[in-house]
Amino acid sequence: MKTEAIERTLDPQKIAFITCVNSEDWYSECRLYLESLELPDGMTAEYLPVRGAASMCAGYNQGMMASDAKYKVYLHQDTLVVNKHLAHDLQTLFSDESIGLVGVIGCRSLPRSGVWWDGMRTYGRVLHACEPESVVDSHCMEPQGAYQAVEAVDGLFLATQVDLRWREDLFTGWHLYDTSQCMEMQRHGKKVVIPNQSADFWCIHCPKEKPLAASYKKYQKAFLREYGSELHPEV
Repeated sequence: MKTEAIERTLDPQKIAFITCVNSEDWYSECRLYLESLELPDGMTAEYLPVRGAASMCAGYNQGMMASDAKYKVYLHQDTLVVNKHLAHDLQTLFSDESIGLVGVIGCRSLPRSGVWWDGMRTYGRVLHACEPESVVDSHCMEPQGAYQAVEAVDGLFLATQVDLRWREDLFTGWHLYDTSQCMEMQRHGKKVVIPNQSADFWCIHCPKEKPLAASYKKYQKAFLREYGSELHPEV
């Protein structure tokens, strides 16, 4: 069963930044970067923090329904967008109506595990600042052209031009919501892509290093029950 597409008129002159927030310090830093981005002539930006969300999907559905922006960027509170021309770059990519979602790092084909970083061919680039004075340029393969179509991208940054309901019926926590939304886009005939970042990276991600949560396995099983038959892993 594919998720519901939200039928409503979206404003092509508006971009919304949607973030689930539980740390005001991190969100204020994230917001500083967002507010310094350059916008194309006539475009306006909305900033939609969602506090107290029951899950990532629930929070993102709440944020999505609160905005009629055509372009929506769902990002972690510890993601810092450094690409000043982000809105223009998204406009350019989304001029191709077949593209539904843009991410910054992910894999061409999901493996049997459903975990994108286990994939054979990973694409994209993110600067990771996990510890003070420790910065890692996570640089995977680069697209040959302007972008590479992939099966899944990481949830630190997800940009869309169509509204599809996030699967809060299946993903009631904080994991696999991103890979699920990528699969839902493809169920609706939309491409998921990663832009070429060979000249410069789009985002700095500042997550705390921690072991994978025990609940991850629960949502991994839910993901494979729902989408496992649709995976075409490379061998």
